[in-house]
Amino acid sequence: MSPTTLGIVGIVLLVAMFFTRMPVAYVMTLVGFLGFSYIVSVQVGMKLVARDIYDVYSSYGLTVIPMFVLMGQLAFNAGIGRKLYDCAYAFIGSIRGGLAMATVAACCAFGTVAGSSPGTAATFAVVGLPEMKRYGYGNRLAAGSVASGGSLGMLMPPSVVMIVYGILTEQSIGKLFVAGIIPALFISVLFVIAISAYAMMAPNEGRPGEWVPWKAKIRSLTKLGETLAIFAIVMGGLFTGWFTPGEAGAVGAFGVLVTALARRSLSWEGFVKSCYETLRTSCMILLLVAGAVVFGHFLAVTRIPFELASWVASLDLPPWGIVVVIIFVYLVGGCFIDALALIMLTIPIFYPVISNLGYDPIWFGVIIVLVTQMGVITPPVGINIYVVNGIDKSIALEDIFIGAMPFLIALIVGTLALIAFPNIVLYLPNLMY
Repeated sequence: MSPTTLGIVGIVLLVAMFFTRMPVAYVMTLVGFLGFSYIVSVQVGMKLVARDIYDVYSSYGLTVIPMFVLMGQLAFNAGIGRKLYDCAYAFIGSIRGGLAMATVAACCAFGTVAGSSPGTAATFAVVGLPEMKRYGYGNRLAAGSVASGGSLGMLMPPSVVMIVYGILTEQSIGKLFVAGIIPALFISVLFVIAISAYAMMAPNEGRPGEWVPWKAKIRSLTKLGETLAIFAIVMGGLFTGWFTPGEAGAVGAFGVLVTALARRSLSWEGFVKSCYETLRTSCMILLLVAGAVVFGHFLAVTRIPFELASWVASLDLPPWGIVVVIIFVYLVGGCFIDALALIMLTIPIFYPVISNLGYDPIWFGVIIVLVTQMGVITPPVGINIYVVNGIDKSIALEDIFIGAMPFLIALIVGTLALIAFPNIVLYLPNLMY
């Protein structure tokens, strides 16, 4: 059996094992080890696994992951999400579909301290869903806006997915963070437009909330202060070179902790829970990275990435057509594979293709995050859908998936716009760097 054929068998086996619900990190490590050992030797394969796992867990650069995860967990348990929601509700909650729009706006703002899509969705499933249901919102619009708005946590910096992409491609995490700001705001606006259109077609789904006096609106802006301050410190430090990405995450986590303690909004139980969830999530991500590294070495010896890159580049398509093909692969793959696992599995294959075509890797990173955003709200994997359903069992899964469809259309439109006009993504990185 040739190495290339063995590589194809390994990929098929990998996908098949995903359906057994075996943890993705273990699957990638196991298949990578078996395939590499078959081609080279078992002894070398065992040394490869030991070295790759040690290299990942001893990497100083990867400390950026637990730091930003801790920042998000502290923000969640300190109730920052509720303050952001209250502020957004004060301004737009009284218009038709306004509570759903407020949820999207608050999700975008919370993404500046969370960096996690499921975490953002969980926060506003607790904060926003009860309010929308109290005002008679339909389950589809309410749950769909929470699940889809939560996906903005992947795009708005600091983003864990962008951190992983930057590590895998050796790109500047600071540049990736800056590049995500305008697209995150752009997608948020498209989400608001989708909500407005939905509420017009189904008026009973998005009834307006109570009118808030202007004095109360102005007063609610004070709830944005701490979030804006932390975001400014973290991003400002990255822009000016005061912090490395890991140090920026530590400063952000410390800032959230000090703010929460000063406001007495974080209990001891909340602090312990934040640390526990940070440990659990960070270990999961680092195991995924280690598994992807092992599997990547197996793919390298099979030469599949190079063969596939050559095949895609030889297609009788313009460069933008090849990009569309790659994005379609991500869109389909995101329906079955977790976003982080998909990125770590495919970046070694497609990144060389994009580089050879002359596309900017920072722009490609943002596009990949956008496409994987779609994966968290599409069946059957759609992790954000299951998060919302897990918090509110009274809403059927199919209703949440249906409710997310207008937002999926908005994501597709936004992605196509950013492909057609890449300078929208690159404007801030080029300006600041």
